[in-house]
Amino acid sequence: MSEPVIKCENVYKIFGANAQKMLQDSNGNVDAKTFQENGCIVGVNNASFEVSKGEMLVVMGLSGSGKSTLLRCISRLTDATGGKIFIEGQDLLQLNNKDLIDLRRNKMGMVFQSFALLPHKTVVENIAFPLQIKGVKTEESIRKAMDMVKLVGLDGRENYFPRELSGGQQQRVGIARSLAVEPDIWFLDEPFSALDPLIRKEMQDEFLRLQEKLQKTIMFITHDFDEALKLADRIAIMKDGIIEQLDTPANIVLNPATEYVRKFTEEVPREKVLLIEDVMDKSKENLGDLKVSKDEIIENVAEKILTQEKTVAVIDKDKNIIGSINPTKIINTVFGGRKNNN
Repeated sequence: MSEPVIKCENVYKIFGANAQKMLQDSNGNVDAKTFQENGCIVGVNNASFEVSKGEMLVVMGLSGSGKSTLLRCISRLTDATGGKIFIEGQDLLQLNNKDLIDLRRNKMGMVFQSFALLPHKTVVENIAFPLQIKGVKTEESIRKAMDMVKLVGLDGRENYFPRELSGGQQQRVGIARSLAVEPDIWFLDEPFSALDPLIRKEMQDEFLRLQEKLQKTIMFITHDFDEALKLADRIAIMKDGIIEQLDTPANIVLNPATEYVRKFTEEVPREKVLLIEDVMDKSKENLGDLKVSKDEIIENVAEKILTQEKTVAVIDKDKNIIGSINPTKIINTVFGGRKNNN
């Protein structure tokens, strides 16, 4: 198995004058309440995990759970109080300033909630700006920026200024600008939360399209569970700086590791999470004409299946029939897993 792109080992971030000493004295057993009584705030508490190449890890939690602090530690916008962070095998905390700047410029892309566009520069100039900082010649940087304009669907608006764009369009410029440097690793901190629901959905679809094409290694922060379910390969749920559970969306909903995770996910409709493969039968008898992929989310194909009188064939990516699904199974999955509120 290849080396993880991001690896965190027992990462702590504690804010306060005597944070380092308190962490040492605690032997790694950090109690947020005790630390708070001593004037320290625990931002990240003993986080250990890996992110593989091309994976999208979505970090979730309520406000103050530590998700943005964790991201800032991994990009070293803030220094961790303890633990180790490796980026492609390099020990991030041992890098000097020059190497850190090189790593950020050449390997990392960042998109934050605020678009932070330069108001006096056009769309194409905003996108070309980080390339020019890297020393790319103006002509080449503009050519590259125009490719990015097309990639995020802003053709025809390349000479607009930020004030002439909608929120969604400004966010696309932010995404294009961070992609222009061709980062291997992409950090996104609630990039869509300032957008209205319709534009937000469009941006999520756009983002998935880009990821399918570009296969970046991504850490994506959100507090919106629907957004996490739509985007994530795996989800990490944080509370008080601790990663309560890190797993696939289906496992988090079906097998919550803690009471907090259970509460966090109890309202999530199962059909938004489960794939056809998760509920199919192995039988291949009495099949109708309809075929559905094992990788489809139930919600996306439920209506089609429910109109069938016969059992529906389930196929793999090579179009081989590997099982079947009965309309009654869909009804039981969608309505049987709900809490009884009577």
